[in-house]
Amino acid sequence: MMEHTAGNDKWDIHISSRRGYLDIDFKELWRYRDLLMMFVKKDIITVYKQTILGPIWFLVQPILTSLMFLLIFSSIAKIPTGQGIPPILFYLAGTTLWNYFADTLNVTSRTFTDNASIFGKVYFPRIILPFSKVVSGLIKFFIQFALFAVFWLYYVFVNKSITPNLYILLAPVWLLVIVLMSLGFGILITSLTTKYRDLNFLIGFGVQLAMYATPVIIPLSEVHGRKRIFFLINPLTSLFEAFKYGFLGQGSFDIKWLLYSMVFTITLLITGIVIFNKVEKRFIDTV
Repeated sequence: MMEHTAGNDKWDIHISSRRGYLDIDFKELWRYRDLLMMFVKKDIITVYKQTILGPIWFLVQPILTSLMFLLIFSSIAKIPTGQGIPPILFYLAGTTLWNYFADTLNVTSRTFTDNASIFGKVYFPRIILPFSKVVSGLIKFFIQFALFAVFWLYYVFVNKSITPNLYILLAPVWLLVIVLMSLGFGILITSLTTKYRDLNFLIGFGVQLAMYATPVIIPLSEVHGRKRIFFLINPLTSLFEAFKYGFLGQGSFDIKWLLYSMVFTITLLITGIVIFNKVEKRFIDTV
């Protein structure tokens, strides 16, 4: 829309491809906040609209996964989860975090290819779509975390088999790092898939494999020798361990590896934003 004045043209919105690769217009994102919420609502409601259980699936998924881990890895394989830590609580903590990371990474990694038809018709800040996946993923996470909290409160105050500590107060910090890491991976991969479609087939398989290099099933204390370094170089490992250390009272809290995870996340996010902004200008010609 243009408002004409004497010798001067003023535009309400100015769209230009000339901007720095690290530029994110937060004022513009705020103007489009209603669109962001619409995408979030779509992710939460529409996906389960025609299912019988609906959003209850958010709770069924971690319960079934944890029960499967309990049967296979605890009862059959006899893999310990830590001294005095109930296996079901250990697995719920791991799967709750992992589900958020894996789901957010998977959906953000398909931002360009899944929404090419929308991008070709109307303008809006493209970064809104991956942001909406992060927000909707957080809503699902907090629903699943509420389930974990019920079990956790039982084992803390009724069964009294675990003793949390003050490091629990840092849990939002570790969650924020995981959020930014999943966003960084997602926007980096979606930028690359506009040209290299093979990544679409590899990402799901790769995420499944990555779970076994993250302390979701096996605590870091049970990993020894050369295998331990493969766990530690996974930037998620120290975050998962620190989260469990606060809530369960056992685990690993190593500031050096936590700083490594933070630096890795910041570097990844900056790289992802740069490539995302670069590809955004011309991706509609390749998808």
